[in-house]
Amino acid sequence: MVRTLKSARKGVEKGKARSAVIFLHGYGADGADLLGLADPLAPHLPGTAFHAPNAPERCTNNPFGYQWFPIPWLDGSSQEDAEKGMLAAIDDLNAYIDQVLTDEGLEPEALALVGFSQGTMMSLQVAPRRAQPLAAVVGFSGRLLNPEALADEVVSRFPVLLIHGDADEMVPVGALSEAGDALVAAGFETYAHVSKGMAHGIAPDGLSLALSFLHDKLPK
Repeated sequence: MVRTLKSARKGVEKGKARSAVIFLHGYGADGADLLGLADPLAPHLPGTAFHAPNAPERCTNNPFGYQWFPIPWLDGSSQEDAEKGMLAAIDDLNAYIDQVLTDEGLEPEALALVGFSQGTMMSLQVAPRRAQPLAAVVGFSGRLLNPEALADEVVSRFPVLLIHGDADEMVPVGALSEAGDALVAAGFETYAHVSKGMAHGIAPDGLSLALSFLHDKLPK
């Protein structure tokens, strides 16, 4: 059963969007954690609607936040629970993307996903397996799950920008290379940037690059 994701919206008024960005937060956070990024981005993307859903489950480790799926090494869950949770979250996110497109009156090629950490994992898991390509995916501080499966399972391709801090203690920066190699091998237009001295977060240089990337890939 698909769960409805609670979300918030910023940007251009409803009915006038030429593009949309969906922010997907990390483990233990919520949609509001990333929706603030709309404030510096919106003046440069004036025709864009920004959406930020809460993940479907309360976080095991932080009852005030949410998770897309359990993470065994963080919360003691089983691998089976993690896989079951991810499969359910994939259905939830696909339904949410479809609803945003309907609500904004847009085609898939006018929508980009911007993920952080577990939100990046969800973005890179869901978007390549959708029937129609999205405009782009930006992934901060995340990883590509099951990279060896991507080439066989990809349905649609789109530009991807991966950004990671070289001092990330939660998701090692090597995850960027692993994801990038798999994406390139599967035929994706892929870009990458390492933020020097940045831990598990979003640095100003990374956000600036993300803005330029979205400005280039989204409809004007």
